[in-house]
Amino acid sequence: MTELNRPPLPHDFHPEVPAFTVVSDDLAPGGTLKDDQVYAAGNTSPHLRWEGFPAETRSFAVTCFDPDAPTGSGFWHWTVFDIPVSVTELPVGAGTGSFAGLPEGAVQVRNDYGTHDFGGAAPPAGDPAHRYVFTVYAVDQEKLGPDATGSPAFVGFNLRFHTLARAQLLGAYAAPAGG
Repeated sequence: MTELNRPPLPHDFHPEVPAFTVVSDDLAPGGTLKDDQVYAAGNTSPHLRWEGFPAETRSFAVTCFDPDAPTGSGFWHWTVFDIPVSVTELPVGAGTGSFAGLPEGAVQVRNDYGTHDFGGAAPPAGDPAHRYVFTVYAVDQEKLGPDATGSPAFVGFNLRFHTLARAQLLGAYAAPAGG
């Protein structure tokens, strides 16, 4: 698949907003996801830290999306929101279903694996490297609206109207052809 016909990123169809910065101790921009960030090997969300968001930010949301999944609609690996504005960093493993590492009040909706946590990379064996888009959204209200029964699409709908700025970190992962 060439760059020209690769699927768009999840927010390419949303209104343009200012950018801010997200970095990770576990993932360099454009780098390869670590083994523990792979579904079968560890299923562990990476460390994320952000700065430079607008002063009027009231909360944050974090998503991880694979636009290259062979589904016709991509694959949501993680969606968490209602992160208090005072929290600007999530530790490694914050996306577990136990909520360890997530601040009180944060909400995780089910991913496309059907679980309420971070689901690691799992592209089909032999596929070209898939892109994993970690996005942090600066939100204009403390509570976005959906609850834990919502879908990533419903959260995305709400984010479309309440995002002040966004930060993005892309990683990649390819499963070997043999397995």
